[in-house]
Formats: sequence, structure tokens, C-alpha cells
Amino acid sequence: MHFIIRMMKRLKHIFLISLLLFSFACNQEGGQDISGDVVNNPISADGNDGLDQLPKLEFEETTHDFGTVIQGEKVIYSFKFKNAGQSDLLIAKVNASCGCTAIKYPKHPIKPGDGEIITVTFNSEGRRGIQNKSVRIVANTQPNVLQLNIKAMVIQPEKM
Repeated sequence: MHFIIRMMKRLKHIFLISLLLFSFACNQEGGQDISGDVVNNPISADGNDGLDQLPKLEFEETTHDFGTVIQGEKVIYSFKFKNAGQSDLLIAKVNASCGCTAIKYPKHPIKPGDGEIITVTFNSEGRRGIQNKSVRIVANTQPNVLQLNIKAMVIQPEKM
């Protein structure tokens, strides 16, 4: 019985320490602060939408097919885009549908008319067959969520 009470106290302390560390970790922001002056959202409740003043994310292509990939290979593709709108473009977040996909994207404001790239790396390790993965982009555009897609046919390496 005494052993159980000691274990309960230890678990309580571990839980409290974990909660404290988690709360500090959640309050840390690793990225740079972007001024609120850069964000321009002209859409209002009065019906004056002002959509022509928003940034516009325009990609050369939104889908890339890597073709046949040997299992274990990492393949990279850069999606080219430009801000075809009238105000600074801010990409707030980019998520991949799978942990096998890594993404690099610009974290600074992109001026109207300027171009940039979003680099997608697909790791085929442990994958087999047809792979379809997506990349979700959240930005200050209308609509504010866009999607890129990659696909590949992953085959096993030949045995020697």
C-alpha cells in the first residue's frame, strides 16, 4: 500500500512538471513577428468586398508527378508562384498530408508582382505503389486555403 501511495505522488509530480513544460513550450514562437500593418483584409460586413485589393497566390502548376521513384529515394520539386494581387502576400502556414513530405516556404511578406517558390521533398522510404500527397497552404488570400499535389509511383529496388 505504501508503495502505491509513493507511485501516485511521483506520477502527480511528473504530470505537473510535464504540464508546466508543455505550457511554456506552447507559448514560444520560433518564427518572426509580422506587423499587423502588412495584413490587409478589405472584406467587410457592409458588402464592400474589396477583393481586388487582396494578394493573389498564382502558381505555374499545382500538381507535380515525380513519375517512378525507387523506394528509399528522396525527390524534390519547387512549385513556382507569384503574388498577382494588389497587396503583400503572407503565407501563414503550410502543412503536408503526410510525415513523408517536408516543405520549405517563404516566411516573409511577398510584394505584388514578386515571385517565390515552395519546395516539397518527398521521402519514399517505406512507401510502395502509387502515392498521392497534398500540401495545404494558408495565406491572406481569398480563398485563404490552397492545395498543391504531388504523386509518384514507388517501386522496390532490384535485388542484386
